[in-house]
Amino acid sequence: MVNFVCICFQLVYLLLVLAFFSHITWAVKGNSLCKQTGMGEIRPHSVTITEFGAVGDGVTLNTKAFQNAIFYLNSFADKGGAKLFVPAGRWLTGSFDLISHLTLWLDKDAIILGSMNSDDWPVIDPLPSYGRGRELPGGRHRSLIYGRNLTDVIITGDNGTIDGQGSVWWNWFRSKTLNYTRPHLVELMNSTGVVISNLTFLNSPFWTIHPVYCSHVIVQDVTILAPLDSPNTDGIDPDSSDDVCIEDCYISTGDDLISIKSGWDEYGISFARPSRNIIIRRLTGHNQNGSGIAIGSEMSGGVSEVYAENIYFFNSSTGIILKTARGRGGYVRNIYISNVTLVGVDTAIFFNSNFSQHPDEFYDPNSLPVIERITFKDVIGDNIKVAGLLKGIEGDSFRHICLLNITLDVTTKSPWNCSNIQGYSSLVSPETCEPLKESIYPKHYSDCYLLPNHLRSSGNQNKGSWLFSS
Repeated sequence: MVNFVCICFQLVYLLLVLAFFSHITWAVKGNSLCKQTGMGEIRPHSVTITEFGAVGDGVTLNTKAFQNAIFYLNSFADKGGAKLFVPAGRWLTGSFDLISHLTLWLDKDAIILGSMNSDDWPVIDPLPSYGRGRELPGGRHRSLIYGRNLTDVIITGDNGTIDGQGSVWWNWFRSKTLNYTRPHLVELMNSTGVVISNLTFLNSPFWTIHPVYCSHVIVQDVTILAPLDSPNTDGIDPDSSDDVCIEDCYISTGDDLISIKSGWDEYGISFARPSRNIIIRRLTGHNQNGSGIAIGSEMSGGVSEVYAENIYFFNSSTGIILKTARGRGGYVRNIYISNVTLVGVDTAIFFNSNFSQHPDEFYDPNSLPVIERITFKDVIGDNIKVAGLLKGIEGDSFRHICLLNITLDVTTKSPWNCSNIQGYSSLVSPETCEPLKESIYPKHYSDCYLLPNHLRSSGNQNKGSWLFSS
């Protein structure tokens, strides 16, 4: 008997050691991904936008000044890069392109204003992973700040402001008088080595920051604001992009604060570029019509390896949402969300499998998404209406959904509503739905994404009892 007990404790000790080092590996990877390698570099060449005739009175249109300045700075791209300085003032402009090895720097009281004339936002081709404009067939308006096929791009400053003046676009959307899909505030395509930091973004016409087909993207210390009733003004939407770090941001908009995407139905399936290796840390915000963190609904290229931690959402419709539907195809797997605080949120966790907008009639309704290995750990909530609304697709059960150490103060009598899902739970209050009641420990922790990395105590109670429970 003594030998048996010793062997058990040795096994537990080994598991704890392995978990400790696995946790370190994950943390080091996250820190490396979020490290700003280029921010400390001084660009050897610098110009001020006023040198190219720009006038910061909020009335003069400065599109040509921005275009000419960047055209001039392009000659320094192979000489260490260049910096475009935007001083205090109100700089009205239409859409303009960035270049590689460029720093766009906004001074403290600098405000770049988006023109309210749609002609100043050119129409470009739809994204190949969408097959058409997201709102309307055909092309789409180009973002205010735009770039494609770039390397080493920094958009930063001393907390300057980029204001899309989106109200005119919202009104066109509501009145159904748009001819093309609305523009984003910032969009970078097919680019690598992107840093966006220390700025405030206001009133985007559509999604605010949209890295698409990008690698090695950092968004840090930004504030994103739009009226709570503004339509589809998502905060940050990584789209078919990998190695993305989002941290230390405050977002309050009319839709999802962060939405991870990867293409739409048959176009996303064919393009086949997933979003993966995405880290979200120290995010605070609220909304009325969207969620704090969303995956989808355009996820047909796949989404995997998403890590979100230290999250605070308040006075919001939904905390975390997965949006998909028949015909989407693709997959969502290996998602880990931890250390979440929710206050005054209608639905804490929502799986919406009936998000049935499609680009055209050519999608395959038999193309079903694969949803598996999604872990929610260390979630607390106060004044929550519904703990979880978790709806899979009939004939396509969502697998290995794991809930660990979740405590929600729920104001309704039916806190959980689940169907077509399968998974496990431990230490969940109020008690979860029947498909998730089977205990994680000791038999199923390896089915739960990243839980083997977190056997060691991190402020939770009774972990020892989990290891020895039957």
